[in-house]
Amino acid sequence: MIAEVLLVLAGHSSSLFPTDHTVHPAFAPLLHPGEEQCLESLGQIALRYRKVKHACTILARPSSRYVSALCATLNQILKEGYEVLVVETEAKVLQRDSSLVASGSFVPLSSLRAVFAEWDAPLASLETLVDELQAQEHWPPGPLIDLLLTRSHTGICRVSTMYARLSEAVQRVWIAQLQALLIHGTLSSNQPLADKNYVLLEGAVPSCVSSHSRDSITYVGRAIGTVKAAEWEKQFPPELAREHTKLLNSVLPHDQYAFDRVIADIRTAVSEWLWLNVLTHQDVDDAVESLANYFLLRNGEFALSLIREIERLKLSRLTARSVPSTMIREQDLHLALLRASLGTTAQQDPSLAHLHFRMPAGPIRPLLPSLAGAQTKDLSSSLSQPAEPTSFDDLLLGTPLVLTYSVTWPLDLFLHASDLQTYAVLFSYLSALRKTHTRVHACWTSLSNAQRARRRWTGLGEGGTAEDLEARKELLRCGWGVVREMNWFLDTLLGYVMTDVVDVEFRRMKALLLGRPPAGAGRHMAGTGSISESASTALFGAAKSASALHPAQSTSSNLAASGAPPLDFTTLRNIHTMYLERLLTGSLLANPALTNIIRMILEVCERFAAQVERWGGDVLPALLFEGSLSAAEGQKVGEMVAERYGIVDEIDETLQTLLSAFYEQLSLSTTLQPFSAAADGTKSMLHNTSVANTTGFHTFVRAKRGKRLEGDEDVRRHVERLLLRLDFNGEFSHPRKRRRAGQGAPESEDILKQGGLA
Repeated sequence: MIAEVLLVLAGHSSSLFPTDHTVHPAFAPLLHPGEEQCLESLGQIALRYRKVKHACTILARPSSRYVSALCATLNQILKEGYEVLVVETEAKVLQRDSSLVASGSFVPLSSLRAVFAEWDAPLASLETLVDELQAQEHWPPGPLIDLLLTRSHTGICRVSTMYARLSEAVQRVWIAQLQALLIHGTLSSNQPLADKNYVLLEGAVPSCVSSHSRDSITYVGRAIGTVKAAEWEKQFPPELAREHTKLLNSVLPHDQYAFDRVIADIRTAVSEWLWLNVLTHQDVDDAVESLANYFLLRNGEFALSLIREIERLKLSRLTARSVPSTMIREQDLHLALLRASLGTTAQQDPSLAHLHFRMPAGPIRPLLPSLAGAQTKDLSSSLSQPAEPTSFDDLLLGTPLVLTYSVTWPLDLFLHASDLQTYAVLFSYLSALRKTHTRVHACWTSLSNAQRARRRWTGLGEGGTAEDLEARKELLRCGWGVVREMNWFLDTLLGYVMTDVVDVEFRRMKALLLGRPPAGAGRHMAGTGSISESASTALFGAAKSASALHPAQSTSSNLAASGAPPLDFTTLRNIHTMYLERLLTGSLLANPALTNIIRMILEVCERFAAQVERWGGDVLPALLFEGSLSAAEGQKVGEMVAERYGIVDEIDETLQTLLSAFYEQLSLSTTLQPFSAAADGTKSMLHNTSVANTTGFHTFVRAKRGKRLEGDEDVRRHVERLLLRLDFNGEFSHPRKRRRAGQGAPESEDILKQGGLA
């Protein structure tokens, strides 16, 4: 019987167990209950072994290389462990080993049960594994590796070691496919990791691989594959390919930190080789110039023309009669882009074809500007709490409007989606400022023309009878004061952003790209400090050390041919990232509280300009308008004058409150909290601005541990310069009490109180 039991354990069938692991009913009465239980336990072990072996035979037949590798490794584990144990046990029985054969004459079933007890848990776990594998027809490598890694997290040492070995075998096959993608740029026809566009397929990567490594795999595979498919003059060096092969063979995906480090090193090396051989300095220079011209409005004539075209498009849709022609679609905005370029320097610019407007909310029907006053907000309470990020993308058209830039290879090697998103945010902000500024200028022109036409008949006065002369004078002066305050603030803010931030930072970045140290503060009209000496030294030091890694490629660099020092790809990305971060910080977009106030100021300006336009271009009603004087009461100001004065006075009061809050918040940002750095400058700037503290700006220049940030002084000088411009005549630092119409100063009031000094 012992020989029969050993044959069953080896995987053969027997009459002892006709169906499953249950002993034959005719043989059961001859056994002791303990012996019967031991036999059934051994039969269950043998049944599980046969089931696992049979499943491996079936699963290995399909063409999945990953499941085949798993089955081959599983067969090897069973052969080295379980099958060897069966043979060794049979040898001990034949040799009458005292550890197994009692008294040299019989073998207790309990001894056999104790010998094979160590395979109870492993075979039970393997049985559930093969059942799960057979339940699904196709197994991508990602979920398969995740399944094996999850099963390896157990407290049973033998089971954990077995699953770790199985997962390692599958990961080795996956690493081989990864090597083909990252080193040769090729994709397998059977179960590829990526599609034809080198986008990773769903389930192709295990979950233990971080998102950053996934992006790097896509980036490197697309770069190598594109260079190889284009039959570029210079292909990827074989020595670097062999080095990357060794790096990939030394790690597995389950070791996340080591794997991320290897993938990052490969990406850095490939990026630097591409920068030295594929992506030329001229390509980068043209792309940065185009983005600055159109997204940062450095091409002023095109920006103004585009704003006028969008306003003309809205007006044409408002006056259209048929329903289909009253909608604004993306193709209409694209046509407006082309019309805006006519007669400007952008007309012959080929990069204009990369610009497209995107409407996330879909086509809309334009509406007239709202004349309803916004609800009064308690600014003191709102500023004490963290403000939410403010969006400006709906101020240009009235609905969210995003300007996109189509980036083609090889420019997408250094221009990521997060960078283009940052450019879109800056365009929305700057275009909103420029559009509102244009509206206020048009309002100023309208008021001036109306007054000039009226003075032809009224002379030096404002017309009207003796009863309403003073009321008309107060209304006109109040209106002129409001438009003057708006024009002054927008002039100051827009001039600061375009001159002290955009222009200075653009020139600084161009100097760094050309390999020249940035110009000092004295060179700029506004005295803007350049990037610090230590920061620029660090950038060029990194470029020098990185280019020293591959001297063969550095000597053939296209930068060296143009006379500029070698600039590695990592330094290029750092320069561009720092450029965008400093633009966001300097333009006040890094402070949600300030952007919230700026948006409210722009809305007030738009409301006033729309109100004046609704009134026919003048705050004063015409002399012969009905209702300008009340017929019932001769000494009372007319209802129309009183109504308009109430609206203008309310706008004036709201504007003054917002301007004071803006100056106060801007001052607090430089006094209450030092300028701090974000955790990671490579992430999207939108995420960083959304978590910014409302009491201070966040510059993204990273510093060494224990030292102050080198970029703090530059950003602080930006803000201090804006504070000086706003408070040039002491308007905010020494506020004077504004006197409303009809509120003369009492004779008994002290002169200091009249001036707001006591």
